[in-house]
Amino acid sequence: MSEPLELPVIQSQRAERTDAARNRERILGAARRLFDERGPSCVSMDEIADAAGVGKGTLFRRFGSRAALATAVLSENEAELQEGFIRGEPPLGPGAPPRERLIAFGCARLDLLDAHAELIAAGEVAGAHLDSEPYAASRLHVALLLREIDPACDAEVLADTLMASLSAGLFLYQRDARQAGLERLKGAWQVLVEGALKAEQVQPV
Repeated sequence: MSEPLELPVIQSQRAERTDAARNRERILGAARRLFDERGPSCVSMDEIADAAGVGKGTLFRRFGSRAALATAVLSENEAELQEGFIRGEPPLGPGAPPRERLIAFGCARLDLLDAHAELIAAGEVAGAHLDSEPYAASRLHVALLLREIDPACDAEVLADTLMASLSAGLFLYQRDARQAGLERLKGAWQVLVEGALKAEQVQPV
């Protein structure tokens, strides 16, 4: 089954005034630098506004919350992942069996978490990421693959369940508290996918 081409486009560009675009880039640059230097949890919105040379009101009008700002800072990384599963090389991109693509997606997501887990976690506060474009794109991709593997499965619920296992909070706990290495977590993702699909194929009595 071919995938539709209408996957959500991350951070789609809208026409905006020159000064608004300039402020946005200044804010993102300042946030990225401060987050890299001190970690997202140690940087206040006031500090980001000061570093960007804008008022705090401008910062909140543009991004709304720290979670939305963290998501925006990561937009290029998320867009690269999306490009990979839409048009990249298999098994992440088209051309491989859907089961292999689903496993490859989780492994690619874990690579992203390994590089940016703290920043991704900042964007997940209070479930803010669940309404974001990156989450919508990844969730739809997972659901489409699940339907291709098993048209009878509950792809909507199962997609959210699998995506929850790739949250930054869980990744940080497993990596830091449980001392689980990246390859071990990738292996666990494959086992989880295989188990979830087998369970879906068991019909209730």
